[in-house]
Amino acid sequence: MRFILGVDEAGRGPLAGPVAVGVVAVPEGFDVAIEFPGVKDSKKLSEKKREKIFGMLESRVAGGDARFVVEFSSAAIIDERGISHAVREALNRGVNALAPDAALVEIVLDGSLKAPPEYKQKTIINGDDLVPIISLASIAAKVTRDRLMTKLAKQYPAYGLEKHKGYGTRAHYEALKLHGPSAIHRRSFLHIESSRN
Repeated sequence: MRFILGVDEAGRGPLAGPVAVGVVAVPEGFDVAIEFPGVKDSKKLSEKKREKIFGMLESRVAGGDARFVVEFSSAAIIDERGISHAVREALNRGVNALAPDAALVEIVLDGSLKAPPEYKQKTIINGDDLVPIISLASIAAKVTRDRLMTKLAKQYPAYGLEKHKGYGTRAHYEALKLHGPSAIHRRSFLHIESSRN
């Protein structure tokens, strides 16, 4: 049996927390748009709708007709190697986990993402909005990362991570001024606001 993999990332821009890459695999011929009504780019869905579709994905996984992984690269890796390297590293781990045999899969990826060269693949601009399996991967990445950031908010309560998930809101910058960066902040991302008074 051949499989189609969809790949997208979430959390490229935040000031804190990891970047996440979602990889979803379904059998060739599986119609994601029909099986997951309302699926589209995670950024265009409410949190409630994302959670609902993610629950449907988990049910499909339990039933054996879909699989997914979400891989993270930490703030430390982002600072040390850069965001592009961090995304690529997480992406490669995710693809290798779901598709150890490159001959049996075809991969569709969002934006500028690339899979390892041994895989048959296609990168599609705005794929997270245009290709349902990429949309599903974006939802898996976003929901999983958001849940992690909510957990991390309990470890680092000074920053309001449960509200903004690490993105650079006004409240987040104010908390950074008061408390400085935590162990999960991307220090390489913080210089962009160094000119703000």
